[in-house]
Formats: sequence, structure tokens, C-alpha cells
Amino acid sequence: MHVAIPLYDRFTALDAVGPYTVLAFAPGWTVTFVAAEPGPVTDDRGQLSIAATASYEEVPRPDVIVVPGGIGTFEALADEALVGWIREADAHTRWTTSVCSGSLLLGAAGLLRGRRATSHWAVTGFLADTGARAVTERVVVDGKIVTAAGVSAGIDMALTLLGQAADTETAEAVQLVIEYDPDPPFDAGAIGKASDALRERAAALLR
Repeated sequence: MHVAIPLYDRFTALDAVGPYTVLAFAPGWTVTFVAAEPGPVTDDRGQLSIAATASYEEVPRPDVIVVPGGIGTFEALADEALVGWIREADAHTRWTTSVCSGSLLLGAAGLLRGRRATSHWAVTGFLADTGARAVTERVVVDGKIVTAAGVSAGIDMALTLLGQAADTETAEAVQLVIEYDPDPPFDAGAIGKASDALRERAAALLR
């Protein structure tokens, strides 16, 4: 199973690295980071770069695509090389997935019309503009389209995908390998749990 993760300026690192780590551990799965051209692409904090090892043209028909989100998503919506690759690759994928605001890129490619989809709480409202039926679930499976909520939800999405594309035992083995057993120190990881003041403070971090 070949997975392609497209990178673009100011993507969120964990959106890409979380699913990468899960899927790269799966037996028989390979993951390639792709971009308009091979080379380093810098994340939305400006302090981490991941090297794309192939161009979009070099990976036209992956089995799975995982589209990350990030502060750069809105600029990337106008990147026809990226959006066009997503659209064309989807015609051949077994699974087309996104993390965080990456779902807006799926929408820009015309892949979410009439489908249930989720995204980061800060941008979920924009999903309706793509024809999607926006929901606030952490992971949403609608046919071969799988979308995840914000950032860390990409790990859940990748494990969900692995369970369906391979089997539960494989997904559980990978979950144990990465020791993914969340026990956060604070109960503040979902928008429905946050006070107005906390929401405002969190939103300020995204600017």
C-alpha cells in the first residue's frame, strides 16, 4: 500500500507526521512525502522542514493520500498544482484522507460534495462552502473519504484507516508500538469543553 502525503508552505507538522508514523509502521505500507518539486517544505511554525522526496508528477496514483492542514491551507486552496493533483489522484485511490484544515483542500478538489466531513474547530464552518455536510466528530468515514478533526486527530484517523484497510489486529499492534494511550493532563482538548476565554486565547495562537 503506497501512501502519499502532499506538503505545502506552512502545513502543520503533526498533521503529516502523526499519520506518517502510524502508516509507516504498518507491514507492507510505504509513505512518500510529495510536493510541487522535491526538497524541504517548512511548517507553519517556521522552525521545522520536512523533505518531499518526490514531485506530484512522480506519484500520480498512490493507493492512499493524506492531506495535512495548517495555517497555509487558505493560500494553498489557490494552488492548482496541489488541488489538481489531489483531484486526479483521488480518481485512483483506495482511500482519500485529510487532517485538520486539509479537508478544505479535499473540498476545493470537489471531493466532499454531499459527504459528511470534519475539520479543525476553527475552520469547520468553511466546509459548507465546498458542498460538504460539516460535523464535529473526531474522525469521519464517508465511503473512501476519511477526514479528521484538528492536528492530533490525524493519529486517530490513521489508526481508523489502518483498521479498515488492513485489519484491527494490525492497527492495534501499531497503536501499541507507538504507545498511543492518551491521558492528557488537562481536559481542554475539544472546543465543546472550552470557556469563551480559552477559545479566544487558542484562536489567537492561530493568527
